[in-house]
Amino acid sequence: MALLENFVLVFVAGLVTALATGLGAVPFLLFDSISDRRNVVLWGLASGIMLSASTFGLVEEGLAEGTPLEIAIGMAAGVALVIVAHDVLLDIDIDPHEYEEADFKKLVLILGVLTVHSFPEGVAIGVSFADLGLEGGIRLLGFTVPLLAIFMTVAISIHNVPEGTAISIPLSAMGVANWKLVWWAVFSSLPQPIGAVLAFGFVRYAREFLPYGFGFAAGAMIYLVLTEFVPKALDVGRELPRGGKPELAAGLVVGALVMVPLTLI
Repeated sequence: MALLENFVLVFVAGLVTALATGLGAVPFLLFDSISDRRNVVLWGLASGIMLSASTFGLVEEGLAEGTPLEIAIGMAAGVALVIVAHDVLLDIDIDPHEYEEADFKKLVLILGVLTVHSFPEGVAIGVSFADLGLEGGIRLLGFTVPLLAIFMTVAISIHNVPEGTAISIPLSAMGVANWKLVWWAVFSSLPQPIGAVLAFGFVRYAREFLPYGFGFAAGAMIYLVLTEFVPKALDVGRELPRGGKPELAAGLVVGALVMVPLTLI
């Protein structure tokens, strides 16, 4: 029974991060639009949070569990999986405009593409729960939860909010009802709780692979930030003075600083 409860807790943590994506649609319930400048800052914020969480959370914890070589191998595997997944899916770039108009087969394809982006974040959550129930954590909801798990859940939840905003912008432009924006934003992160459970189950019962797991999640997320989040921010800000680079830099710095209190803990 305890085993099932552990899996449920990890699934709920992943679900919380997915639901946080829906918060990115909330501004559309309050305002007509979001400026490019603010959107760039949000992308920078998300990038800073993920880079900080990957470096000071996953990589640092991985080094405490294994060797730099094991972490490096895990990171390379994480990057490789994202690249291969893109190739398998023919590097399809799904426009959120298509969400509302998709039939079942199209939704399956969309979910597959979203998995490439969201699954590594779910893996990061699952890996961070590897020490669930062991000494050294804090008591929460009747569980002894590792501090790293709380750190990663909070970090990815905050990071998901700008992603929800980015998904909502084109949907709002095509006239999708504001209340539906929340659902489609959450839909984009549904692979996260699934990835969290799978990763938790793997590293929990194959602990010799735990350092590789930390590296894998960190590598995949850092790669996504550098190849997708940052380019996306610069694309949105191309009409701004200096191409939106100051806004992006500000967001990156604030995102990294947001995580400083948790890294100190």
